[in-house]
Amino acid sequence: MTPPYEDCTGIRQAIIDTCLRMNADGINQGSAGNVSVRAGGMMLITPSAVPYEEMTPEMIVALPLDSDEMPAQGPAPSTEWRFHKRLLRDKPGMHAVVHAHPAHCTALAIAGEAIPACHYMVAAFGGSSVPVADYAPFGGEELCENVARAMRDRHGCLMANHGAVVVGETLEKALWRMVELEALARVHVIGRTIGAQNILTDAQIEEVMAAFANYGLKSR
Repeated sequence: MTPPYEDCTGIRQAIIDTCLRMNADGINQGSAGNVSVRAGGMMLITPSAVPYEEMTPEMIVALPLDSDEMPAQGPAPSTEWRFHKRLLRDKPGMHAVVHAHPAHCTALAIAGEAIPACHYMVAAFGGSSVPVADYAPFGGEELCENVARAMRDRHGCLMANHGAVVVGETLEKALWRMVELEALARVHVIGRTIGAQNILTDAQIEEVMAAFANYGLKSR
């Protein structure tokens, strides 16, 4: 399933399947994460505080992208709807947002430590590092602004004392980036226990990003 997405049962079920896959793959737990996609002028997003196993396509919440209007009835959207909507507005080439609390990403976020170019796959996130968005309480406008700032020229970031968020050209690509981000965080943490790391230069990362563009792993 590829964009442009429509508000249909198929894409709603794909959102649920993505949530279930995150938990099954160990990059999220419970109902902590949330997923959204662009569907025309709307955003489809997971509901608040509903276990993924109990979620049905009808529970996925539709919100307009051009206003902060809330649905008059039915489930409430994820408390993180603000930064989901902001990222989709700011990045018209991206059609999905995935937020989760993977363990290694969250550990680095607690330390307030960005992921440097310890591995060439950092290029999949649009630059030579994965930054950390400043802390703010979940669900608020301040967190939305902090995430948007950190993601201005990136496709993923850590969220201080919270978790991680990524965007994707498709829903599948967004999930792929979240899996890759946790893998990157894990090897960075393990690498630090060994000793000094060889950090790639900006020029080396630019070379990787150019190579990615030639075979479909576009990083910008």
